[in-house]
Amino acid sequence: DVRILVVDDEPQMADSVKQNLVEEGYSVDIATNGAAAIESFDQAGHQIVICDLVLPDMDGLEVMRHIKDARPTTEVIVVTGYGSVAKAVEATKAGAFYFVEKPFEFSEIQLLIDKAAEHHRLIVETASMRRQLSTRSEYFNIIGASKQMQTIYETIESVAKSDANVLIVGESGTGKELIANAVHYNSLRSKKPFIKVNCSALPKELIESELFGHTKGAFTGAHADKEGLVQHAAGGSLLLDEIGEMPVELQPKLLRVLQERSYRKIGSEKTYPVDFRLITSTNRLPADAIRDGALRDDLFYRISTITLHVPPLRERNEDLQLLSEHFLALYAEKYQRQTTGLSPSAYQDLFAHTWPGNVRELQNMMERAVLLAKGNQIEPSDLSISNGGPVAEGASANVSWSVPPHMTLEEMEKSLIESTLKRTGGNKQAAANLLGIYRPRLYSKIRRYNIDAGAIRRA
Repeated sequence: DVRILVVDDEPQMADSVKQNLVEEGYSVDIATNGAAAIESFDQAGHQIVICDLVLPDMDGLEVMRHIKDARPTTEVIVVTGYGSVAKAVEATKAGAFYFVEKPFEFSEIQLLIDKAAEHHRLIVETASMRRQLSTRSEYFNIIGASKQMQTIYETIESVAKSDANVLIVGESGTGKELIANAVHYNSLRSKKPFIKVNCSALPKELIESELFGHTKGAFTGAHADKEGLVQHAAGGSLLLDEIGEMPVELQPKLLRVLQERSYRKIGSEKTYPVDFRLITSTNRLPADAIRDGALRDDLFYRISTITLHVPPLRERNEDLQLLSEHFLALYAEKYQRQTTGLSPSAYQDLFAHTWPGNVRELQNMMERAVLLAKGNQIEPSDLSISNGGPVAEGASANVSWSVPPHMTLEEMEKSLIESTLKRTGGNKQAAANLLGIYRPRLYSKIRRYNIDAGAIRRA
């Protein structure tokens, strides 16, 4: 429901505008001076304000600035008399949606109000979506609340509805296929097939036949016509996993298909149209693959309209607890175990590890831990982390603290909390687990010592 405030010191003009707007279905309030306008707005928070620039008690610009300062999403249409167009332009520069000169026809201002209402709706919806994304810890089965993952969610939301080609780059085990799923199932093609091909799993001599199909007798063993996977993906999406492993001699043919939106089966001269959205992924940096001759640069430019970089787990420590708890709950239910959490020392081991296998390694480790746990908590002995294994930069499996001389107990506690927050990427719950205290107590200490957890998270 859009509520409008009309600010004009001419009662007849204000009443006329109100009557017409009410007939159009809007809720309308009237103010005849600046002070009344500000009071009414502060109480009701109108979505649209129509404000005369010349008021008996104050400049209409002051009213507009108050409104935009108090509620930036409110759209203000300023009304100006003859000879004050320059002032109206100044108001537009200060944030007014538009200005209209007196006298005006209602149809003129009605069009502006409809546009302002639509603009306000879009701004509010966008802000709401950003708030949801910024607090979202799970998105299409992808687990992660870190800033890097929020950026990926936002990019997917922005591009999924288009047909732009998407390249997903990330180390093995980071969840590239889950991100590909999110792109497809959030797209307009979501109800159509999603065909997945692992280029590294198919023999070089068979991959062309698998992708494009063949006719009977095209080669030894081709006993019947076969449809290719590009045809099976008609109307939907095609994922080419590990695109850098596709034979270089086949890449020009794929490039031609993407350019011409048609293909030929092996052994056929007939051209078939194709309609699919291409998603590719690779665990190699594209620049390295191009330099090594494994990926043609012209194909790379075609498939990378949108590139999503998936961070390794070691670069998003703040997601470790979310992921650990997710997998713990998953496998506790699957194997009907009473395991409910991890001990502080187990969390210390998790945060000290560098995760060369990324999320897949953590998933396998949590499955094993749930099966091995003897109590309702996972202990370090249940985790398959070697004490002599790799350790995250700045951390060690057996954490020791160097205490400078003359440091008070409070200064030591503050330093310990700051160091732990840095290890967890600013994740307070994970830091509380590592410190062995309840989260509210940690919050209390953060306030007491005036620790800027937000700056630690952004660092």
